[in-house]
Amino acid sequence: MQSSFTVQVIDMASYDPEDRLVNEVEKHTLCIFVISTYTDGMPPDSAAWFFQYITESSTDCRVPKHLLTGLQYTIFGLGNSCYGTEFNAVAKCLDRGLQKLSGKRIFQTGLGDEDGASSENGGLEEDFEVWVDSFLTLLSGNNTEYSVVPSEEKNFCRDNKSSTNNLRNYDADTKVASVYESSSEDEVGASTENSIADLEDLGAMAKEMIAKSVVQNDGSLALQRRKKTKIVQKTAKSEKEMVTPVIRKNLEKQGYKIIGSHSGVKICRWTKAMLRGRGGCYKHTFYGINSHQCMETTPSLACANKCVFCWRHHTNPVGTEWKWQLDDPNMIVKGAMENHYKMIKQFKGVPGVLPERFLEGMQIKHCALSLVGEPIMYPGINDMVDLLHSKEISTFLVTNAQFPEAIRSLKPVTQLYVSVDASDKESLKRIDRPLFRDYWQRFVDSLNALKDKGQRTVYRLTLVKSFNSDEVDGYAKLVELGSPSFIEVKGVTYCGTSKESTLTMQNVPWHQEVVDFVQTLCAKMPSYELASEHEHSNCVLLAHKKFKINNTWHTWIDYPKFHELISRYDASGGKQTFTDLDYIAQTPDWAVYGDSNRGFDPKETRFYRKKCKNLSGC
Repeated sequence: MQSSFTVQVIDMASYDPEDRLVNEVEKHTLCIFVISTYTDGMPPDSAAWFFQYITESSTDCRVPKHLLTGLQYTIFGLGNSCYGTEFNAVAKCLDRGLQKLSGKRIFQTGLGDEDGASSENGGLEEDFEVWVDSFLTLLSGNNTEYSVVPSEEKNFCRDNKSSTNNLRNYDADTKVASVYESSSEDEVGASTENSIADLEDLGAMAKEMIAKSVVQNDGSLALQRRKKTKIVQKTAKSEKEMVTPVIRKNLEKQGYKIIGSHSGVKICRWTKAMLRGRGGCYKHTFYGINSHQCMETTPSLACANKCVFCWRHHTNPVGTEWKWQLDDPNMIVKGAMENHYKMIKQFKGVPGVLPERFLEGMQIKHCALSLVGEPIMYPGINDMVDLLHSKEISTFLVTNAQFPEAIRSLKPVTQLYVSVDASDKESLKRIDRPLFRDYWQRFVDSLNALKDKGQRTVYRLTLVKSFNSDEVDGYAKLVELGSPSFIEVKGVTYCGTSKESTLTMQNVPWHQEVVDFVQTLCAKMPSYELASEHEHSNCVLLAHKKFKINNTWHTWIDYPKFHELISRYDASGGKQTFTDLDYIAQTPDWAVYGDSNRGFDPKETRFYRKKCKNLSGC
């Protein structure tokens, strides 16, 4: 007899287990729970009450242990094996709680793993598909007619701040299916009208798959594996590609050009703007780069943080160590430059593009090693930096302050940035959502390592209202650790809806609010002073007073001088050192803080959006 189902979806936030779950038991309902595990093994906000009720009831002597007798259920967990022992802790603990209350799990708990590099199946979405296929095989062979819980809302994945004591005590009495996590989140929301659960965390990246088939034998379930695609066995040295086909598709949709198996390049909107003579980015104002001659790239799309303001919407992989194929730095640099030039060539003859700027754009002079991910994580970063310098391309490298040893071993770059997104341990955890357990010590060690570099260094502060905009005193103390040459404070950029972030336009500070914050911060640091601003980027620059020579700011860079110094450094085997004051250039008046241009180069033509003229930030 063919089984029939009434399948609908419920939001755990609107589901009262104390009332409704008991009713589902009486109706012999089959419940399918799909639930995430967040930082510290916590459930998402929307599932907090449901989860708390089950776990507390299962250990409360006043609650009858036969409460859920008759309930048939199964669970799929959304997790990330990078979090170690907390991997899918919520799904495991929920399973244990339901069993203690006499619920009957009719199918093994699926443990979806977002870390595609560690996954047998290739990612979270693939894990889910394998689990669903096996589960439906079970149902199609069952003569019982089920009615799955009624539907209301479809979203149940948000960060949760509540705690539970049951998460780390899970000791499942049956072996759960071994399913692995994907490397990243999908850029586009996954929930659809006919979904059987909200797939907010199922944005995963594909590679290999192992399907499970369920065999029913004398009432017991046996999980058997069968190949659906070629299985790549993990070895001591991982040979998996960081950029899986689905990651590639998502990133290319965003305008990335993927190089090899773990690198990318993308043309910046400021490059396009300066090709048209409409002004450059903040680095043009602060440091004198030509935006139309700047290449934005990264040798590592992976990152060790999942920041709430990630402007790439978490479409990149995550990890705490290099576990992927390793591409040659020569190939990466060559591929980045070739793809960059291809993108520049597309502007030839485009209305508004200045012919002289187009010709200049075909000569890369600067490289922003940022884009997305963690460039310093790439084992060949020093060789890559050497290659760029050999081509007289300046290097602006950004790191997220989780790899202090890599900072110490890094060769001199033109300017080294460290993202300082919070001033204390709890705030950093809330904003950056790091994967490392010792994230705060790594953060502090990274700032200390910065102090010893000698060349130009920068603290990059992203100001997020209601998150870190009131942490002035804490930031001032952190500045003492790294003594950076410069401090950039930028208002967060709102990039639209993201499955991983609750940020809205309300979290974006006005430019004047950023200025006010910087003035307050500056008052607590006598060695620093406001030097420049770029109103269009909502960004302000604090510079160490040593760059103010004879009452004139020298925040710009003498790039020919830098390349001369770096060639001497290389020729001496790295023994000859030079400092941040050895390749300075005078800051033009229009770029100095307080000038009426507010950081916009008067040689450029200011472009205003329709009906936005005379409005700040348009």
